[in-house]
Amino acid sequence: MGVIAVVGAVILREGRILGAKRKEGRTLGGLWEFPGGKVEEGEDPLDALTREIREELDAEVEVLGEILTVVHEYDFARIELTTFQCELRGDRFTNKEHEEIRWIPVNELDTVEWTPADLPTIEWIGRNLIE
Repeated sequence: MGVIAVVGAVILREGRILGAKRKEGRTLGGLWEFPGGKVEEGEDPLDALTREIREELDAEVEVLGEILTVVHEYDFARIELTTFQCELRGDRFTNKEHEEIRWIPVNELDTVEWTPADLPTIEWIGRNLIE
C-alpha cells in the first residue's frame, strides 16, 4: 500500500482552532479534521496547503511553520499527514466542502471526535498552545 501525502492547516485565532467536520457518507464521515487535503504528485506541500485552503474555504493563509508529520495506517490507505501552524488572512471564509466548520477553543478540542491521523497534532496543541 502506497503512502498518500496530506497537509493540514492548524489555523489559530484568539485561542481557538478552526476545525472542519467531514461530511457524513464519505470516508471518515462525521469526524473532525484540520482543513487541508492531498498533495498532488510533484507539488510542494506548502503550495498544496494554500491551494486546498482556497478550494475548501475560499480563503488565504499565512504559514507560520511546520508542526509535525505523522504516518497513520487506515484500513483504506496509509496517510502521511503534515500539519502547519497558520494564520487566516482576513476575517472571511466560506465552507465549500465540509459538513461544518467552526472555531473550537483550544482547551475544548477534546469535545469533538478527530480523525486518528489528527490526534498527534491535537496532543501537540495541548502541550504547546494551551496556557
